Amino acid sequence: MSTLIERAKQDLDMPVFLISSLVITAFVLFGALFPEQAGDVFQTVQDGIVDTFGWFYIFAVTGFLLFILTLLFSRYGSIKLGPDDSEPDYSYLSWFAMLFSAGMGIGLVFYGVAEPIFHFEGPPIGEGGTEAAAQRSMELTFFHWGIHAWAVYIVVGLSLAYFGYRHGLPLTVSSSLYPLIGDRIHGPIGKAVDIFAVFGTLFGVATSLGLGVMQINAGLDYLFGIPVGELTQTILIAVITLMATVSVVLGLDKGIRRLSEANLTFALLLLVFVALAGPSIYLLDSFVSNLGGYAQSVIPLSFETYPYGADEGWQGGWTLFYWGWWIAWSPFVGMFIARISRGRTIREFIAGVMLVPTALTFVWLTVFGNTAIHMDLVQDLGIAAAVGENLDTAFFVMLEELPLAAITSSLTIIVVVLFFVTSSDSGSLVIDIITSGGDVKPKAYTRIFWAVSEGLVAIILLWAGGLAALQTAAIATGLPFAVIMVFICYGLYKGLRVDVQTPTEEMDPEMITDENDVPDTEPTEEPVSA
Repeated sequence: MSTLIERAKQDLDMPVFLISSLVITAFVLFGALFPEQAGDVFQTVQDGIVDTFGWFYIFAVTGFLLFILTLLFSRYGSIKLGPDDSEPDYSYLSWFAMLFSAGMGIGLVFYGVAEPIFHFEGPPIGEGGTEAAAQRSMELTFFHWGIHAWAVYIVVGLSLAYFGYRHGLPLTVSSSLYPLIGDRIHGPIGKAVDIFAVFGTLFGVATSLGLGVMQINAGLDYLFGIPVGELTQTILIAVITLMATVSVVLGLDKGIRRLSEANLTFALLLLVFVALAGPSIYLLDSFVSNLGGYAQSVIPLSFETYPYGADEGWQGGWTLFYWGWWIAWSPFVGMFIARISRGRTIREFIAGVMLVPTALTFVWLTVFGNTAIHMDLVQDLGIAAAVGENLDTAFFVMLEELPLAAITSSLTIIVVVLFFVTSSDSGSLVIDIITSGGDVKPKAYTRIFWAVSEGLVAIILLWAGGLAALQTAAIATGLPFAVIMVFICYGLYKGLRVDVQTPTEEMDPEMITDENDVPDTEPTEEPVSA
């Protein structure tokens, strides 16, 4: 026993691992033993955060986007995430596939039809079911899934990759604060930051897993009559978590990368089929119109808090839920994209992470969302009524109106399962890296522990309130980390400011902790090569 304990102390950051695991265990027990009370607590927490801190979420996420855009076009863009002679570890295809699968996969399938139709039928302001409502619905959907989301991920991912690969600091979220607190990242402040990152990652991933299993259950019910319910969803989570556990044990290259590439292939096949079988010309027109509408509305929407008459609860159930979800997921996705982005420049990192997945996301939302809107607005097939009755089945209801519905519905279930697995194994790997003190190749037994924990938390959230509980988990865990991200931005700026003025071979982590160490000379346009 003593040998096992000593081994665990060597493998793990014990304060982060123990506190995180104990709090999560307490949460699981509370939700399992008192599901109704847990549901009431979740609702109270969500209402309080939405009413009191909604403005902060809106302002913070817009600020993160502006910060990232500033870095993209600044003199810091040519700095490499690693030594000056480092090269990327993965090809563009593998890189983009892993970005897309880990970043948003399950949510896009769950909300690809449901959200555009929901906003079309019930916009926050104005009459639903009209052509104007259709245009507005796509603007809102693009806004929620566009560059704001990826800017949140980039803030964390860029900071982790920069301090981890260029300055040799541990690949943990606390390292992002090194320019502000120095070696105290190894003390209580740093441990607290990493613990919040674990909570955000676990609950963010659990939210995604909960959405995924609800849709898988709906699809199985639609195709095979398997009943929708907590028992079925619990069994599904257990089975798919087992698959994710096998994948995470295999590791990044053998497990996650291959599954991500396969999943992207299946998703693209589904996308192409619907684009060709659906109203193709209408979709092309819609895509151009959606982009124009998004470009015109993105700035006002970035600051919109609806104080003058939006439907009560709309922003909390949509925009604030998404912003909280993206922020809660940012340690996970940020750590993951940092892990796969060593050797790329800051400009390449920002442009690639922000633009390529966003472009593919917009195509996906247009094909599925506008196909559903066309069925309702032009063909009058009642898609909106079906979505209002059951959000989980929206995707399958849309596919039913196209040829080969049984085949495409089955393929959709496969895509969601693979997204489920890649999200779970990626999240488990990231949490394990954090709780292992930044070790990018943590032990298999701890990866198994976190994969199972994610499944258990997803089950508890479904038992304690379903979609509402999942939304609350995302919003609540995102709030404290949003504050941390503000300091991450400042720490990254301080580190980059020193970097452009100091030869890489002379740099030391301690040089970025005090602005007084910055030379008085003007910065050069390019970092000095070693």
